[in-house]
Amino acid sequence: MERTMCFPLVLLICSLSTAQLQSDNDIVPHHAESQGGEPTNVSEHQQTCPQDIHAVLREMSASLAEQRVETRHLQRENEAQTAKLELQKTELEKQKTEGEKLKQQLQVQAAELISVKARSNVTENQVEALRRDAEVKQVAFSASLLASGEGTIGPFNTHTNLVFRNVFSNIGNAYNPNTGFFFAPVRGAYHFEFYIGGYGHSSHGSCAALIKNGEIVCMAYEHQTSGFAKSSNGATLLLEVGDVLFLRLWGNSKIYDDANHHSTFSGHLLFTM
Repeated sequence: MERTMCFPLVLLICSLSTAQLQSDNDIVPHHAESQGGEPTNVSEHQQTCPQDIHAVLREMSASLAEQRVETRHLQRENEAQTAKLELQKTELEKQKTEGEKLKQQLQVQAAELISVKARSNVTENQVEALRRDAEVKQVAFSASLLASGEGTIGPFNTHTNLVFRNVFSNIGNAYNPNTGFFFAPVRGAYHFEFYIGGYGHSSHGSCAALIKNGEIVCMAYEHQTSGFAKSSNGATLLLEVGDVLFLRLWGNSKIYDDANHHSTFSGHLLFTM
């Protein structure tokens, strides 16, 4: 590049030299005559400058040829780099496509795993349900009112839940003697019955109701002014899992129990559904 930039400068110098020589040709004859009348050899100057110009032109031509070679070389390198970049681009696109396919395959496999896991969970749940059903097919309980001794509960101004604390049997543990609640462990048909006893009173009878999920199912009631009387009731119910049943002492009534277990609450599963 430095050589190329020097060529125009050389040409400019030669041009100026030629112009100077022409100017000297106009002046020298007079000057030569003033110094003895011998003419100066101007032709030597005129021959030297064209030779320099031709040399410069040859050098410029050689340089241009060299530059053309370098340009073609750079073009070939550029083409090679472009082809390499295109190849790399094609390879990247191929890898991207393969990556997308792999991603889709992983998503499909993940979905299949989720499906298998879901089916496995269903199977496990079915096995657990079968095991639970096998266990809860035997559900029965029976309990009397007082855990020990004798006594009368009531009367109260409001309805009061009864807790039958003396458990005769509690197969399946569906009855809770601490709360008096029975929770259905499985969907099915259940039968319940209850007996209440009490001594007669002029103002207070004996009354209790079977309650399912807060609603009255049936009641047992007796009232006499003297002596001892008992009353009972029962029902067969279709229960869902988690349904709750208990007995409630009615307001202004009373219930009695002792070691003979006059007042009881019992229930059992007839069959599952």
